Amino acid sequence: MTPSGAVPDAAPPRPALVLGTLILVAAVANLNLSVANVALPAIGRAFDSSQTMLNLVAVGYSLGLAASVLYLGAFGDRYGRKLLLILGVSLSVPACLLASHSTSDVMLVCARVLGGLAAGMAYPTTLALIAALWRGAPRIHAIALWSGIGGAISAMGPLLAGAALQRWWWGSVFLLTLPLALVALILAVRCVPAHVNESTEPVDHLGGVLSVVLVASLVLAVNFAPSPGSGPAAAGLAVVAAAATIAFVLRQRRAAHPLYDLTIAARRTFWVAAVAGTIVFGSLMGAVFIGQQFMQNVLGYTALQGGAAILPSPLLMTLVAPYSAKLVERRGSRFTLLLGYLFCLLAFLTMLLLWHEDVAYWRVGLSYALIGVGIGLAGTPASRSLTGSVPVRRVGMASGTADLQRDLGGAIMQSLLGALLTAGYVRSISTQVRELPQSPEIAQAVVSELQKSFASAADTAQRYPHHAAEIIEGARNAFLAGDRWAYTAAIVAIGLGMALVARYYPRHAEENRLLASYQTEVLAGRSAG
Repeated sequence: MTPSGAVPDAAPPRPALVLGTLILVAAVANLNLSVANVALPAIGRAFDSSQTMLNLVAVGYSLGLAASVLYLGAFGDRYGRKLLLILGVSLSVPACLLASHSTSDVMLVCARVLGGLAAGMAYPTTLALIAALWRGAPRIHAIALWSGIGGAISAMGPLLAGAALQRWWWGSVFLLTLPLALVALILAVRCVPAHVNESTEPVDHLGGVLSVVLVASLVLAVNFAPSPGSGPAAAGLAVVAAAATIAFVLRQRRAAHPLYDLTIAARRTFWVAAVAGTIVFGSLMGAVFIGQQFMQNVLGYTALQGGAAILPSPLLMTLVAPYSAKLVERRGSRFTLLLGYLFCLLAFLTMLLLWHEDVAYWRVGLSYALIGVGIGLAGTPASRSLTGSVPVRRVGMASGTADLQRDLGGAIMQSLLGALLTAGYVRSISTQVRELPQSPEIAQAVVSELQKSFASAADTAQRYPHHAAEIIEGARNAFLAGDRWAYTAAIVAIGLGMALVARYYPRHAEENRLLASYQTEVLAGRSAG
């Protein structure tokens, strides 16, 4: 420790090359996470998929990643983070090939989950290595670049996917990361240190299995909830999630070497940052998920135009991230998180109030610009608070939680917003059909097709050309009704997150004192909270 009580600065040899390699590895996961959203309308047409199945395609990657990060983070802490990094990047290659050549939407969902498991090995390990290799102010700036550039690359996915869809089939979007993965693999082997303060504690396998069941059942329950006829399945999954949560907590309290140290997790700098990050990163994924379908289905944008429309988001994320690091140093994580939340709130208010049929692009671009600033500001303090609250031998726990912010947040927000979109869409379609004079004459099979998704309604319109304009207009109106539900839910979630941070996260001086005391414990060889 320095005389001022601050954490002494430290960085690895060739820091720029090492950090660049870790950001590149993270980019493979970030791109794979976001490319599917632009292709959803094309996938829906190819497989005649329901909106629920499209939601699963979008969520599948986040589901695999979120369900595995805690367990795999513990593996990295124990057996070697570089090994896990290399395995994850390697496994992403066959996962992408399988997704691109899927013959059904069910096969595609499975391939996306497999890709998420590969990312669960590589992605959290990048932040764990940053936390292990850097200390003090250099760590804050490294995390800012990792978070800002990573988020920007994720947001660039729709543009690259849109360009691919202009020339090739829907499966081409899943091949975009293959060259990047090969370069990342070579650099990871050559540049990343082999061992950095790994733990010697055994891995809590039972806790790991319970964490996988907990996250997977929770995300699937939210996703199935609004689907017609899926109520019993959603309820059963919710019960499994609740039981797994109870079992997981009991296991972590009793285990000699817990997978997830609840004493550390109870620290305000940890749990508040974890929840806050889950909401704010989830809002980005939700905005891209709903927005791409809105632009292509309602505004009639091509896939390329839809991808280009969100360019303000990655641009501003990248520009704001370095400023966020400086703001954290000067004003603290609490202030920076709240400022990021404010911009995210303004983004969804713009969507709710200004997005409608025939909306001008500047209103769409404004929303993505606002959310880009919000994520650029909030990403650094959320990740920095987590890694600063744990001993270096347990950074897998912090990096796993940081990834849960993005992936569980993204999966839940996409599932929740997608569920509300589906529920609003189905309700509006049903109301429109009942109000038609010829309602009794419309076959139930046709009604079911209209209720499945916008893509299914468009396919139905082609089969009934005399009524095509009315069907498409009705589907657009139904989509607009559903997305209003989704935007409102996002605004409520962001408001709750702001209240949580304002009430419970420590102010700047107290935050510095707490984080310094945790580092003192690390240097003294203690990990108790």
